[in-house]
Amino acid sequence: MVKVKRLKDPLFVSYLKRKREQILKVIGNDWDTVLNDIFESDHFKQLMEFLDVEYNTQTIYPPRETIFSALKTTPYSKVKVVVIGQDPYHGPNQAHGMCFSVQPGVKPPPSLVNIYKELQQEYGYSIPRHGNLMSWSQQGVLLLNAILTVRGGQPMSHKGKGWEEFTDTVIQRLSERDEPMVFLLWGAPAQKKVSLINTKKHLVLKTSHPSPLSSYRGFSGCGHFKMTNEFLKKYHMTPIDWEIKEIKEDDLFNG
Repeated sequence: MVKVKRLKDPLFVSYLKRKREQILKVIGNDWDTVLNDIFESDHFKQLMEFLDVEYNTQTIYPPRETIFSALKTTPYSKVKVVVIGQDPYHGPNQAHGMCFSVQPGVKPPPSLVNIYKELQQEYGYSIPRHGNLMSWSQQGVLLLNAILTVRGGQPMSHKGKGWEEFTDTVIQRLSERDEPMVFLLWGAPAQKKVSLINTKKHLVLKTSHPSPLSSYRGFSGCGHFKMTNEFLKKYHMTPIDWEIKEIKEDDLFNG
């Protein structure tokens, strides 16, 4: 009740507005220009107002300052690969704004373990004990969830609140870019995004989701990581080093 009353306080509303502006400025790269019209739209402002209420009345993941970590870490002009997830992990200390990736010190979730197993099958890599994929993002792999926030313990709870329109625009703007890239669409929800992608220009790889419930339907043994690098080399781009090395937690992204 106290939180709801607080949301009606003009001074607190003004504070929230400043916080939203600070969050947007955190992106700090060419995405600010590419998505400027979206950030200025009434639709996006309504989404931010919805999040004001949610973050102040519910347990929401990821931490608000990390909602746009994927865009912050992988600038528009540097994207070589796009991995499309669904919504963030809904448990404590997991989500940090990048699909499939978790914060340092958190056990890799089952879907990520299956991703590691596929990498082991393709490249012989050891399976790491941590699940932070920051090194991929820094090489141009955009780890984009279709929905960027979620209530704790309630998967897909922010479905239909406005994030889908935002991330669809991100995908469309990437598809419009001159440079070819790879889109990894794992699972039915991700594969629905193919209509947003120029498949004549970009490589689209589709298979089942890496979840233990579906990985056996195609993800296991799909060869997507090697196929991605073959495509990048074909267009004279540096391939991705997919190996996730064991590193000290202090050196991992923890934002």
